[in-house]
Amino acid sequence: MAKGSFSITLQPPPAGEGVDRLSVGRMLIDKRYLGDLEARGQGEMLSAGNPSAGSAAYVAIEHVTGVLGGRKGSFALQHAGTMHGGVNELTINVVPGSGTGELAGIVGQLKLDLVDRTHCYTLDYTLE
Repeated sequence: MAKGSFSITLQPPPAGEGVDRLSVGRMLIDKRYLGDLEARGQGEMLSAGNPSAGSAAYVAIEHVTGVLGGRKGSFALQHAGTMHGGVNELTINVVPGSGTGELAGIVGQLKLDLVDRTHCYTLDYTLE
């Protein structure tokens, strides 16, 4: 198991993409993981719904590259989250078969918490 904190920057894609389509938000993800996982995460997020009214959903794929438990490599994370009526559900899984380098064979799940305005993670993983 690995624990630590991370910072995240989200930015919209270039202007003009998705014109004349259902309103789907798209953001680029850039994270810096600290703690037991020293890594950079980059990916893309799609979202829909009305977050100001308390209902929305998002999906994302994030590519994480760095050092986990002294092992160097990379892996992908699959995010799926919903919010409805003040209830949030979030699942973030390591994508099976995505591990490279010394992280080949990694499987697991990442959980997020917000502690004193700091994003924190717990990555429960095994190397098969």
